[in-house]
Amino acid sequence: MATDHYHREYELYYLFSGQRNYFIKEDVYQVQSGDLVFIDSHAVHKTSDSGAPHHERIVLYFSPSYFDDLTTEERDLLLSPFLLEFPLLRLNYQEQQQIEGLLGTLLTELNEQQPGYRLRITQLAGELLLYTARSLLKRESLPRQESSSVQRKISEIVRYINLHFAEPLELEELSLRFYISKSYLSRMFKQVTGFGFAEYVNLTRVKEAERLLRETDYSITHVSELSGFDNFSHFGKMFKRLTGVTPREYRRGHQNKVT
Repeated sequence: MATDHYHREYELYYLFSGQRNYFIKEDVYQVQSGDLVFIDSHAVHKTSDSGAPHHERIVLYFSPSYFDDLTTEERDLLLSPFLLEFPLLRLNYQEQQQIEGLLGTLLTELNEQQPGYRLRITQLAGELLLYTARSLLKRESLPRQESSSVQRKISEIVRYINLHFAEPLELEELSLRFYISKSYLSRMFKQVTGFGFAEYVNLTRVKEAERLLRETDYSITHVSELSGFDNFSHFGKMFKRLTGVTPREYRRGHQNKVT
């Protein structure tokens, strides 16, 4: 993937050990060992240090095409974990053993690459999603964690950016709007989300540009403007940096794809 901060694939993240902060869409979650995190397709996300020095995790990506041959009922069941309002599942010991057993077998297949290993990996991935979906049907996910006042303020600012990305967005203007000093906002935004302020704004705008390039026939110049870029050259450079291709190449590669 060109960027690991958002992508078409559905992402499943399991933390074997340690602690992490996980920013997803507009909220931050405290993840501990034995937690499963589900990231929906195209959701902006990033992990960051929570203070613990070390961590061990595994990340699986499920392409939308993985679900193509399933019935609607089966597809809805396997995708249900990715549509949770609270995208984190804290497993009990028995569930951890089951999940880690499946992941361990998957890694063994991947490392040894015996004949038919790709088929086995596909089966194990489906078994992992099915076990998770069934577990969720038996109980509710974790109640929403209580956020600090700083986290709530940054989430409020992120929501504002997500709604107003097409408008001029300057750190100083937002600091005045949300009654927080410019330097403190810059520091806390990075600490809570894992993104620098300008980095997140550009990421949000490029993500919208991708959508417009896929779903409309607007000119690339117009896409640049609608996405909030006031400089076409800057748009092209930022798009290439974040996606690995030019806007024209991106559109050409998605003209015949359903996303």
